[in-house]
Amino acid sequence: MRKQLVEPGVSRDGSTRLVSAGRPIDLAPTLAPLSRGRGDPCHQVSIDGAHWHASRMPTGPVTYRLVQSDACSVRAHAWGAGAQEFLDRLDGMLCLDEDLSEFVPEHPKLAEAHRRFPGLRMLRTGLVFEALVPAVLEQKVHTVSARASWRKLVRQFGDPAPGPAPADLRLPPDADTWRRIPSWAYHRANVGPQRSQTIVRAARLADALERVAAHDPAEAARRLRTVPGIGVWTAAEIGQRALGDADALSVGDFHLAAIVGWTLLGHAIDDDAMVEYLEPLRPHRYRAIRLLEISGLAHKPKFGPRTPLTDHTWH
Repeated sequence: MRKQLVEPGVSRDGSTRLVSAGRPIDLAPTLAPLSRGRGDPCHQVSIDGAHWHASRMPTGPVTYRLVQSDACSVRAHAWGAGAQEFLDRLDGMLCLDEDLSEFVPEHPKLAEAHRRFPGLRMLRTGLVFEALVPAVLEQKVHTVSARASWRKLVRQFGDPAPGPAPADLRLPPDADTWRRIPSWAYHRANVGPQRSQTIVRAARLADALERVAAHDPAEAARRLRTVPGIGVWTAAEIGQRALGDADALSVGDFHLAAIVGWTLLGHAIDDDAMVEYLEPLRPHRYRAIRLLEISGLAHKPKFGPRTPLTDHTWH
Protein backbone atom coordinates (compact mmCIF):
# COMPACT_ATOMS: atom_id res chain seq x y z
CA MET A 1 0.00 0.00 0.00
CA ARG A 2 1.33 3.46 -0.87
CA LYS A 3 2.02 5.90 1.94
CA GLN A 4 -0.06 9.05 1.91
CA LEU A 5 1.85 12.23 1.14
CA VAL A 6 1.26 15.08 3.55
CA GLU A 7 4.25 17.29 2.82
CA PRO A 8 4.04 19.87 0.02
CA GLY A 9 6.72 20.18 -2.62
CA VAL A 10 7.28 16.48 -3.32
CA SER A 11 7.96 16.09 -7.04
CA ARG A 12 8.27 12.39 -7.93
CA ASP A 13 8.49 13.40 -11.62
CA GLY A 14 5.26 15.35 -11.59
CA SER A 15 4.60 18.72 -13.22
CA THR A 16 3.67 21.95 -11.45
CA ARG A 17 1.95 25.20 -12.24
CA LEU A 18 0.93 28.32 -10.34
CA VAL A 19 -2.24 30.09 -11.48
CA SER A 20 -3.20 33.55 -10.28
CA ALA A 21 -6.15 35.87 -10.77
CA GLY A 22 -7.00 39.51 -10.26
CA ARG A 23 -9.55 38.67 -7.59
CA PRO A 24 -9.58 36.00 -4.86
CA ILE A 25 -9.75 32.26 -5.50
CA ASP A 26 -11.27 30.42 -2.54
CA LEU A 27 -10.11 26.91 -3.37
CA ALA A 28 -11.93 24.73 -0.81
CA PRO A 29 -15.53 25.81 -1.54
CA THR A 30 -14.79 26.01 -5.25
CA LEU A 31 -13.66 22.37 -5.37
CA ALA A 32 -16.28 21.07 -2.92
CA PRO A 33 -18.76 19.95 -5.64
CA LEU A 34 -16.13 17.54 -7.01
CA SER A 35 -16.25 15.47 -3.84
CA ARG A 36 -18.96 12.85 -3.49
CA GLY A 37 -18.88 12.79 0.29
CA ARG A 38 -16.46 11.44 2.85
CA GLY A 39 -14.59 8.42 1.59
CA ASP A 40 -14.91 9.40 -2.09
CA PRO A 41 -12.30 7.17 -3.78
CA CYS A 42 -11.57 9.88 -6.38
CA HIS A 43 -11.19 12.86 -4.05
CA GLN A 44 -9.31 13.40 -0.80
CA VAL A 45 -8.23 16.36 1.31
CA SER A 46 -5.00 15.60 3.14
CA ILE A 47 -4.13 16.82 6.61
CA ASP A 48 -2.03 19.65 5.16
CA GLY A 49 -5.14 21.01 3.38
CA ALA A 50 -4.17 19.83 -0.11
CA HIS A 51 -6.97 18.73 -2.43
CA TRP A 52 -6.19 15.50 -4.32
CA HIS A 53 -8.30 14.27 -7.21
CA ALA A 54 -8.01 11.54 -9.83
CA SER A 55 -9.57 12.03 -13.28
CA ARG A 56 -9.36 10.79 -16.84
CA MET A 57 -8.36 13.54 -19.27
CA PRO A 58 -8.67 12.94 -23.04
CA THR A 59 -4.88 12.46 -23.12
CA GLY A 60 -4.88 9.99 -20.23
CA PRO A 61 -5.28 9.60 -16.47
CA VAL A 62 -4.15 12.29 -14.04
CA THR A 63 -3.73 12.69 -10.33
CA TYR A 64 -3.66 16.31 -9.30
CA ARG A 65 -2.95 18.10 -6.06
CA LEU A 66 -4.18 21.67 -5.57
CA VAL A 67 -3.22 23.94 -2.69
CA GLN A 68 -4.08 27.52 -1.84
CA SER A 69 -0.89 29.52 -2.42
CA ASP A 70 -2.26 32.91 -1.40
CA ALA A 71 -5.63 34.65 -1.58
CA CYS A 72 -5.46 34.98 -5.37
CA SER A 73 -3.27 32.02 -6.34
CA VAL A 74 -3.43 28.22 -6.51
CA ARG A 75 -0.48 25.87 -6.93
CA ALA A 76 -1.06 22.65 -8.85
CA HIS A 77 1.00 19.49 -9.02
CA ALA A 78 -0.02 16.74 -11.45
CA TRP A 79 1.09 13.23 -12.42
CA GLY A 80 0.14 10.82 -15.17
CA ALA A 81 -0.32 10.87 -18.93
CA GLY A 82 -2.99 13.58 -18.64
CA ALA A 83 -0.96 15.83 -16.32
CA GLN A 84 0.11 18.45 -18.84
CA GLU A 85 -3.36 18.71 -20.35
CA PHE A 86 -4.84 19.18 -16.89
CA LEU A 87 -2.35 21.93 -16.03
CA ASP A 88 -2.96 23.67 -19.36
CA ARG A 89 -6.70 23.69 -18.65
CA LEU A 90 -6.51 24.73 -14.99
CA ASP A 91 -7.42 28.40 -15.60
CA GLY A 92 -10.57 27.25 -17.33
CA MET A 93 -11.38 24.66 -14.69
CA LEU A 94 -11.30 27.32 -11.97
CA CYS A 95 -13.26 29.74 -14.19
CA LEU A 96 -10.69 32.49 -13.83
CA ASP A 97 -12.26 34.17 -16.86
CA GLU A 98 -15.70 34.66 -15.33
CA ASP A 99 -17.16 38.18 -15.10
CA LEU A 100 -19.14 39.01 -11.95
CA SER A 101 -19.61 42.70 -12.64
CA GLU A 102 -23.34 42.23 -13.22
CA PHE A 103 -23.90 39.95 -10.23
CA VAL A 104 -25.27 42.34 -7.62
CA PRO A 105 -27.75 40.37 -5.48
CA GLU A 106 -30.34 42.48 -3.70
CA HIS A 107 -31.43 40.10 -0.97
CA PRO A 108 -29.46 40.97 2.21
CA LYS A 109 -28.46 37.36 2.86
CA LEU A 110 -27.16 36.85 -0.65
CA ALA A 111 -25.40 40.22 -0.64
CA GLU A 112 -23.72 39.36 2.67
CA ALA A 113 -22.67 35.91 1.44
CA HIS A 114 -21.20 37.41 -1.74
CA ARG A 115 -19.30 39.98 0.33
CA ARG A 116 -17.89 37.30 2.65
CA PHE A 117 -16.92 34.85 -0.10
CA PRO A 118 -15.64 36.85 -3.10
CA GLY A 119 -13.35 33.96 -4.06
CA LEU A 120 -16.04 31.40 -4.81
CA ARG A 121 -15.56 30.18 -8.39
CA MET A 122 -17.57 27.89 -10.57
CA LEU A 123 -16.06 24.65 -11.91
CA ARG A 124 -15.40 23.80 -15.57
CA THR A 125 -13.60 20.47 -15.67
CA GLY A 126 -14.81 19.82 -19.22
CA LEU A 127 -15.24 16.14 -18.27
CA VAL A 128 -18.90 15.60 -19.02
CA PHE A 129 -19.20 11.84 -18.67
CA GLU A 130 -17.15 11.87 -15.47
CA ALA A 131 -19.67 14.27 -13.92
CA LEU A 132 -22.62 12.38 -15.37
CA VAL A 133 -22.16 9.02 -13.64
CA PRO A 134 -22.31 10.16 -10.00
CA ALA A 135 -25.16 12.52 -10.87
CA VAL A 136 -27.17 9.63 -12.29
CA LEU A 137 -26.41 7.56 -9.20
CA GLU A 138 -27.95 10.35 -7.10
CA GLN A 139 -31.20 10.45 -9.08
CA LYS A 140 -34.27 10.07 -6.80
CA VAL A 141 -32.42 8.28 -3.98
CA HIS A 142 -30.97 9.38 -0.68
CA THR A 143 -27.53 10.98 -1.04
CA VAL A 144 -26.09 8.60 1.56
CA SER A 145 -27.16 5.60 -0.52
CA ALA A 146 -25.95 7.10 -3.81
CA ARG A 147 -22.52 7.89 -2.44
CA ALA A 148 -22.18 4.41 -1.00
CA SER A 149 -22.94 3.04 -4.49
CA TRP A 150 -20.32 5.34 -6.01
CA ARG A 151 -17.68 4.19 -3.53
CA LYS A 152 -18.42 0.53 -4.10
CA LEU A 153 -18.38 0.72 -7.90
CA VAL A 154 -15.26 2.90 -8.16
CA ARG A 155 -13.32 0.73 -5.72
CA GLN A 156 -14.34 -2.40 -7.59
CA PHE A 157 -13.96 -1.23 -11.20
CA GLY A 158 -11.68 1.83 -11.04
CA ASP A 159 -7.89 1.87 -11.31
CA PRO A 160 -5.12 3.08 -9.00
CA ALA A 161 -4.41 6.78 -9.41
CA PRO A 162 -1.04 7.60 -11.03
CA GLY A 163 1.85 9.20 -9.20
CA PRO A 164 2.51 9.47 -5.45
CA ALA A 165 -1.18 9.82 -4.64
CA PRO A 166 -2.76 9.31 -1.22
CA ALA A 167 -3.47 5.73 -0.25
CA ASP A 168 -6.60 4.32 -1.89
CA LEU A 169 -7.09 7.21 -4.32
CA ARG A 170 -8.72 5.70 -7.41
CA LEU A 171 -9.37 6.69 -10.98
CA PRO A 172 -13.05 6.39 -11.88
CA PRO A 173 -13.80 3.67 -14.43
CA ASP A 174 -13.61 4.77 -18.04
CA ALA A 175 -16.73 4.82 -20.20
CA ASP A 176 -16.07 1.40 -21.71
CA THR A 177 -15.78 -0.12 -18.24
CA TRP A 178 -19.02 1.50 -17.04
CA ARG A 179 -20.70 0.09 -20.16
CA ARG A 180 -19.46 -3.43 -19.42
CA ILE A 181 -20.26 -3.59 -15.70
CA PRO A 182 -22.77 -6.46 -15.39
CA SER A 183 -26.27 -5.76 -14.15
CA TRP A 184 -25.72 -7.91 -11.06
CA ALA A 185 -22.77 -5.73 -10.03
CA TYR A 186 -24.92 -2.60 -10.23
CA HIS A 187 -27.57 -4.47 -8.27
CA ARG A 188 -25.11 -5.40 -5.53
CA ALA A 189 -24.05 -1.76 -5.36
CA ASN A 190 -27.69 -0.82 -4.65
CA VAL A 191 -28.23 0.79 -8.07
CA GLY A 192 -31.64 0.09 -9.55
CA PRO A 193 -32.20 -0.86 -13.21
CA GLN A 194 -33.35 2.59 -14.33
CA ARG A 195 -30.16 4.31 -13.13
CA SER A 196 -27.81 1.55 -14.27
CA GLN A 197 -29.38 1.50 -17.72
CA THR A 198 -28.97 5.28 -17.98
CA ILE A 199 -25.27 4.96 -17.12
CA VAL A 200 -24.75 2.19 -19.68
CA ARG A 201 -26.67 4.15 -22.31
CA ALA A 202 -24.62 7.28 -21.64
CA ALA A 203 -21.38 5.26 -21.70
CA ARG A 204 -22.16 4.19 -25.26
CA LEU A 205 -22.48 7.88 -26.16
CA ALA A 206 -19.51 9.08 -24.09
CA ASP A 207 -17.51 10.55 -26.99
CA ALA A 208 -20.50 12.54 -28.22
CA LEU A 209 -21.32 13.67 -24.69
CA GLU A 210 -17.83 15.08 -24.20
CA ARG A 211 -18.36 17.27 -27.25
CA VAL A 212 -21.28 19.10 -25.65
CA ALA A 213 -18.72 20.98 -23.53
CA ALA A 214 -17.86 22.98 -26.65
CA HIS A 215 -21.31 24.58 -26.61
CA ASP A 216 -22.65 27.30 -24.37
CA PRO A 217 -24.16 25.91 -21.15
CA ALA A 218 -27.79 26.27 -22.22
CA GLU A 219 -27.24 24.38 -25.48
CA ALA A 220 -25.07 21.80 -23.70
CA ALA A 221 -27.86 21.17 -21.20
CA ARG A 222 -30.39 20.77 -24.01
CA ARG A 223 -28.17 18.20 -25.73
CA LEU A 224 -27.62 16.30 -22.50
CA ARG A 225 -31.39 16.06 -21.99
CA THR A 226 -31.76 14.25 -25.32
CA VAL A 227 -30.25 11.18 -23.66
CA PRO A 228 -33.06 9.07 -22.14
CA GLY A 229 -32.74 9.17 -18.36
CA ILE A 230 -31.04 12.59 -18.29
CA GLY A 231 -33.50 15.25 -17.18
CA VAL A 232 -33.32 18.86 -16.01
CA TRP A 233 -31.91 18.00 -12.57
CA THR A 234 -29.17 15.69 -13.87
CA ALA A 235 -28.17 18.09 -16.65
CA ALA A 236 -27.85 20.88 -14.07
CA GLU A 237 -25.68 18.73 -11.80
CA ILE A 238 -23.39 18.00 -14.74
CA GLY A 239 -23.29 21.65 -15.77
CA GLN A 240 -22.29 22.72 -12.27
CA ARG A 241 -19.14 20.60 -12.37
CA ALA A 242 -18.16 20.08 -16.00
CA LEU A 243 -19.38 23.21 -17.77
CA GLY A 244 -18.85 26.12 -15.38
CA ASP A 245 -22.56 26.91 -15.58
CA ALA A 246 -23.26 29.53 -12.92
CA ASP A 247 -26.97 29.35 -13.76
CA ALA A 248 -27.41 25.55 -13.51
CA LEU A 249 -30.31 25.40 -11.08
CA SER A 250 -31.08 21.87 -9.83
CA VAL A 251 -34.83 22.01 -10.39
CA GLY A 252 -36.41 18.83 -9.06
CA ASP A 253 -34.08 18.50 -6.09
CA PHE A 254 -35.89 17.04 -3.08
CA HIS A 255 -34.76 19.82 -0.70
CA LEU A 256 -33.65 22.80 -2.75
CA ALA A 257 -36.91 24.71 -3.23
CA ALA A 258 -37.77 24.43 0.47
CA ILE A 259 -34.28 25.60 1.45
CA VAL A 260 -34.48 28.60 -0.87
CA GLY A 261 -37.94 29.45 0.43
CA TRP A 262 -37.12 29.21 4.12
CA THR A 263 -33.76 30.97 3.74
CA LEU A 264 -34.82 33.88 1.57
CA LEU A 265 -38.58 34.18 2.18
CA GLY A 266 -39.19 32.59 5.55
CA HIS A 267 -41.53 29.89 4.28
CA ALA A 268 -41.53 26.82 2.05
CA ILE A 269 -42.02 27.12 -1.71
CA ASP A 270 -42.21 24.61 -4.56
CA ASP A 271 -40.04 24.32 -7.66
CA ASP A 272 -42.19 26.61 -9.80
CA ALA A 273 -42.12 29.34 -7.17
CA MET A 274 -38.37 28.92 -6.73
CA VAL A 275 -37.74 29.30 -10.45
CA GLU A 276 -39.90 32.41 -10.57
CA TYR A 277 -38.31 33.93 -7.47
CA LEU A 278 -34.73 33.37 -8.67
CA GLU A 279 -35.38 34.56 -12.23
CA PRO A 280 -33.85 38.03 -11.62
CA LEU A 281 -30.57 36.35 -10.67
CA ARG A 282 -30.00 34.83 -14.13
CA PRO A 283 -27.34 33.88 -15.21
CA HIS A 284 -26.09 33.33 -11.64
CA ARG A 285 -28.81 31.25 -9.97
CA TYR A 286 -26.52 28.36 -9.11
CA ARG A 287 -23.88 30.77 -7.85
CA ALA A 288 -26.47 32.19 -5.48
CA ILE A 289 -27.27 28.70 -4.18
CA ARG A 290 -23.59 27.94 -3.59
CA LEU A 291 -23.13 31.22 -1.73
CA LEU A 292 -25.99 30.35 0.60
CA GLU A 293 -24.51 26.87 1.17
CA ILE A 294 -20.96 27.91 1.98
CA SER A 295 -22.01 30.89 4.08
CA GLY A 296 -24.01 28.66 6.41
CA LEU A 297 -27.12 30.78 5.85
CA ALA A 298 -29.09 28.10 4.01
CA HIS A 299 -31.56 26.32 6.26
CA LYS A 300 -34.82 24.41 6.35
CA PRO A 301 -36.81 23.47 9.47
CA LYS A 302 -36.97 19.78 10.30
CA PHE A 303 -40.58 18.63 10.52
CA GLY A 304 -40.20 14.86 10.57
CA PRO A 305 -37.92 11.84 10.42
CA ARG A 306 -35.14 11.55 7.89
CA THR A 307 -36.03 10.17 4.46
CA PRO A 308 -35.63 6.36 4.58
CA LEU A 309 -32.88 4.75 2.54
CA THR A 310 -33.87 2.53 -0.37
CA ASP A 311 -32.13 -0.84 -0.65
CA HIS A 312 -32.25 -2.55 -4.06
CA THR A 313 -29.88 -5.35 -3.13
CA TRP A 314 -32.14 -7.69 -1.13
CA HIS A 315 -34.42 -8.94 -3.92
